Parts: sequence; C-alpha cells; structure tokens
Amino acid sequence: MYRYNAHDRRQLTQRARQFRGQVRRFRAGALDPDLFQQLRLRNGLYQERHAHMLRVAIPYGVLNSRQLQRLATVARRFDRGYGHFTTRQNIQFNWPELDQVPAILEALAEVGMHAIQTSGSCVRNITADHLAGVAADEIEDPRPWCELIRQWSTLHPEFNWLPRKFKIAVTGAHADRAAVQWHDIGLRLFHDGAGQTRFRVLVGGGMGRIPVIGQVIAESLAADDLLGFLQAILRVYNRYGRRDHKYRSRIKILVGDLGIDEFRQRVEKEWRDMMNAGAAPTVSAADIEQSRAFFAPVTTANDGDDAAAGDGVAFGDGKNTGRLQPIAVADSRFLRWREHNTVAHRDPAYRIVYVSLKAPGRAPGDLNAAQMDALAALAKRYSADEIRVSHEQNLVLPFVRRADLFAVWHELNRIELATPNIGTLNDMICCPGLDYCSLANAGTIGIARQINERIADLDRLYDIGEVKLKMSGCMNACGHHHAGHIGILGVDKKGAEWYQITLGGSADNDTRLGARLGPAIARAQVAEVVETIIDAYIELRLDGEKFLDAVIRLGVEPFKQKVYAHHQKPRRHSRPLAA
Repeated sequence: MYRYNAHDRRQLTQRARQFRGQVRRFRAGALDPDLFQQLRLRNGLYQERHAHMLRVAIPYGVLNSRQLQRLATVARRFDRGYGHFTTRQNIQFNWPELDQVPAILEALAEVGMHAIQTSGSCVRNITADHLAGVAADEIEDPRPWCELIRQWSTLHPEFNWLPRKFKIAVTGAHADRAAVQWHDIGLRLFHDGAGQTRFRVLVGGGMGRIPVIGQVIAESLAADDLLGFLQAILRVYNRYGRRDHKYRSRIKILVGDLGIDEFRQRVEKEWRDMMNAGAAPTVSAADIEQSRAFFAPVTTANDGDDAAAGDGVAFGDGKNTGRLQPIAVADSRFLRWREHNTVAHRDPAYRIVYVSLKAPGRAPGDLNAAQMDALAALAKRYSADEIRVSHEQNLVLPFVRRADLFAVWHELNRIELATPNIGTLNDMICCPGLDYCSLANAGTIGIARQINERIADLDRLYDIGEVKLKMSGCMNACGHHHAGHIGILGVDKKGAEWYQITLGGSADNDTRLGARLGPAIARAQVAEVVETIIDAYIELRLDGEKFLDAVIRLGVEPFKQKVYAHHQKPRRHSRPLAA
C-alpha cells in the first residue's frame, strides 16, 4: 500500500494546523459562518442532527494496522467509542466536538490519514474493488491507478469548486465490486490483444433523487491518456454543469441534457485542445511503475501443508489433508464461517476473509474501539498488516494463510466479528438515517434491527441465498437503495416515518435500477413486508434460481400482489399496511 512520505505528512500536519486557526477565528467571531462552513466541509466536517460528524478518507479502502489503531484511539478519546464504515470506503465519527477536530486531524496525519475532500463540491475519495490485488478473477490491480488519480485530484486548484460533489471508482476484475456504473466517472481496466492496459470509461452515473446508470464515453482509452481524459471530463463539467439548482447540478444531469454523443464531442475537443497546448497530463511508464511498486504482491513461502490444503480442505472425511482438520472438525461453527465468510484468493496458499460488521443487534457498519484494536493486531499477525473496507460496509483481511484460518476465526468470534452472514439478507447496507443525519427523513438502524429479529435463523438465510438489501433514510441514497435487490427508502409523511420498497436493483456487472413495488409501507410493517417478499420468492423460484434472477424473470407484480393482497379486503379496525 502507499506510504506517505515526509512531504505528504508535513502537508497534512500543516493542513490540520490551518484548520485549528480557522476554528479559533470562527469561535472568536472573526470568521463568517458561511465561509467557515466551506472550510470545515473541505476538511470532512459536517453538522449533523445532534453533533458534528467527521468523515475520514480511506483511499481505495486500504488500511494498515497502525492506521486502524489510530482510528480506535480517535473513537475512544474524541467520540463515543465507535466509528461507522460507509459505502464509500470511508469511516465516520458521529460525535466529535468542534474544538477537538484539529487535534483529531493532527493525530490522523501522524499515520498518513486525513479528511480532505471527503465532503464539499470537489473530487471525493477514490474508491476501488475491495479485493484489488488478491481476487482470483482480477485482470490487473487497479490500486496503482487509483493512487495516481488520488495524487492528481487531491487539492487540484481547478476542481476545488465544482458544481457539485464528484465521485470516481475503478475496478480491474471481471466482476464489478466497485459499482463503477453508479459513479460520476467509472473506470473498468482491461488488457487489449497486445496485453496493454486500457480503460473503458463510463460517465454520468449516480444515485440520489435522480438515479442514472453511467454511459460509455470511451470504449478503449490508452493508459497513458487516463489523467488527461479525466481532466477533460472535469473541465467540461466544471464549465457547463448547472450551479443554479442543487438537485440538477451533478454531471449525470449535464450528460442527460446534452446527450452522451454531444457530451463526448465536447470532452474530446477539450482533450485535443489541452494536448495541442501541451497542457494535458500524461502517465509515463515510470509513473505507473513507481505507483505499482507501492502495491507489490505479498510473497508467500508455500509449504507442504498450505499446498495440500488446496481450495477445499477435506474436514471430517478421515483424511488428514490439512493442519486445520483436527481442530476444525470439532467445531461446525468454523466450517459454516469458512464457507460463507471466506472466498478464493489468487494465491492458493491464502483465503480472503470477510469480517462481518452486521452482527444482530448492532448498527450495520459500526465497529467499536476495542474491536478496532483487536482487528488491527489480527491483521498485523495474520494478514500482511492490511485491512480493507468494502462497499457493503464490511471489512476484509486479504492475506490470511489457510493454515491460520481457524486461529483467525477463533479471534474474530471472540470479538463478535465472525457472524457467518456475508451475502445473506441480513448482510444489509444501511446509512445512519434519522438517528444521526440531519438530511434523513426516516430511521434505518431500527428497521435493520426489525428485519434481523424477524429473519434470524442462519439456515433459513442460507436457504434464501444471496439477497442484497440496501436501505437509505432519504433520497440522497447513501445506503444505495436504488441498487438493492431489495431497496428500502425512508420517506416523511406528515411527520411520520414511511418506507418505499423497490425490487430488482443491482450494482454488479448487470447494473439495474430497482422498480418500485407500490405505495409506501408503515414503519412497523417493514420487516413483515420483507418477509412476505422473501416467502413469495421461495414459492415462485425455479430450482437454483437466485432472488435477483427471479425478480428479473417475474417482474414486481407477483410480489406486489402478495404484499398488498390483504389491503384489497381490509379487515375492520385493522392497521393499514400502506398509504
């Protein structure tokens, strides 16, 4: 992973000290509140319902143990003992005091972390596939390219005041785990027939009030042209994007208004003009090799036991094929966790371990300080000193040797981070909602608890199979509800919390916008409705058919009929399901 050098650390420390002075001037009444708002946003600080919220950047989702330990220290000293991991591979602290934020930023700078450009109308944190560099289906590690984009875009003076926030995601695998089609710019890395790195560039994706799937602006962009082409896109957006209407200021609106062909023509002209003027940034072979050096593959000394373990260790069959067997065969909980919370690694000596932040009774995405410390120690000992943050609000240990799986599971189980529910209905995405966010219309954490309590049995969850439930407390869609197999959106109706349900969304290769099921659902009935939808799927599915495939085949109507059937013949004095 990229390690900040002395210049980087000095810049971050100076930035934190500058913010300390800005806070002091604001407190003294010498800084206009509107001006201070922009300064704090440029440092990742929001004003939420009950307190400030600080959003800390985790570029392309990669942390080392020292950084995670520092996040634990921040949670313990300056917050209420926990942090919340987001769908943008960041972490948020919900209770910092304004006067303490400069100290937090200084503490983060010491370990190469910051909150720069995690808010405001600028290029936000660059995100990537959380399995980058380790996935079995990877074409090329995208993180070196993410780092080049991060360095180019951070504090870029030309793009510090865009019409609106701007998000870039990169993937280098066959499976899209970075949701690139839902970003302002999405990049899919591939190799051409000569083995050269190229990019498929998508533009104009986004969620929020007007969800739009990104469109292709370049099918095959040469790698050395990447930064120049990105700069041309941003210049066109900066010049023509609307600034008079908050909800029509994103690049997706500009692309929609102009049409993709006209937008492409303007970008290509801007790009040509920059090249003719000698002003287009390029990526040299030395640039990319230097960046790749930061992400050199972890080497392994393959011993006999690791090699023999293979992809499927034969537990309980009487064959002593792996050193895990004597312990693991006695604990079915480990076998269940290994099946559901680990996946194949590109190196057969390893498994990739998902750390579930979706334990029943806890807010999805939350991690307390003690767990952070324990997980940091675990990563240092068993995962090449590396932890990843996923878009699904889980964490990943990317380098766990097969021989260490039982030890890792045992420690994760001890700190309540081994819930074997990755990919199930209860592995849901959930924004903080009305409990914290000043923009939210409805709560989400309570709804997540409601669903967890109603559908709790693991064997039942495994029978249901993969269901990606995503929930947002408002139209800003921080919970990515538009892309949920089941999407839940909180809405306000005359001061009461109601919820709209969508079905059939996806953020994977088959990116789809969910279709609305029908009228909004009362808060108390959400879990019942989700269970009704699942029961309908069980009844109607074909052999081996996944939930999303069934929705695509059937459409929403059969599910709608099941959910609203009793509303056709309302019983006297019964509480209405919908309004």
